[in-house]
Amino acid sequence: MTGLEPFGARLRRVMDERGPLCVGIDPHASLLAEWGLGDTVDGLERFSRTVVEAVADRVAVLKPQSAFFERFGSRGVAVLETTVREAREAGALVVMDAKRGDIGSTMAAYAEAFLHKDAPLFSDALTVSPYLGYGSLSPAVALARESGAGLFVLALTSNPEGGEVQHAVRADGRTVGATVLGHLALENAGEEPLGSFGAVVGATLGDLSSYDLDMGGPILAPGIGAQGATPADLPAVFGRAVRNVVPNVSRGVLRHGPDAVALRDASERFADEIRAALTSA
Repeated sequence: MTGLEPFGARLRRVMDERGPLCVGIDPHASLLAEWGLGDTVDGLERFSRTVVEAVADRVAVLKPQSAFFERFGSRGVAVLETTVREAREAGALVVMDAKRGDIGSTMAAYAEAFLHKDAPLFSDALTVSPYLGYGSLSPAVALARESGAGLFVLALTSNPEGGEVQHAVRADGRTVGATVLGHLALENAGEEPLGSFGAVVGATLGDLSSYDLDMGGPILAPGIGAQGATPADLPAVFGRAVRNVVPNVSRGVLRHGPDAVALRDASERFADEIRAALTSA
């Protein structure tokens, strides 16, 4: 299978050109209602197309949340396929937020669904869960390398429940979260200008200086906007790894719809604030 240029290199270039903002596409029922849309496939399609048309030609990354499409069944998945294709055609990289995690042939099948170059849902990167053991992700790692795609592995998530697993201390004295980051550092070793295997680390977590976040790959950082974090918080949270952070904003942008101009303006404001914060770091 002939793959693309590695995801990390493509991500570094588009972040340098467009800024590092990632806009989530989260068409949950309450947001559809705020837009005056029905909680239907037609509402889902209009919502997604509006976001793509408004911002896909100017932001670095779009991140559709698969669950909000899957809940409509096959017609919702068809809308997701179109959303992914049109976003990529407009120049944005697509991170599929599906958080898949399993073992063996099942993990391989999940990888083929999102990371095989000929798959209808082929995305530039996929979020995955390592909590069946990091080695369970091997089929996804291998296919991502082959196709030029990437992974974002859940490491230090912003939900309060995550700490009971991610901050648990192993027999070797390292936390589970630090172990995940260590695996990613090995995956990215020697990759320039940026590795393709990233971590999901919440921007709301405050001081993370006890963790080595500089693992050679990108950091997808949810929590900007509605969850309470601001662009100005990024340098303090991520330290020297801040140059590789991809801050994710969902509701902070999406609440400005369905007006496409308002969506575009909101994304540009966040992008400008993020650039200013990173420049001052």
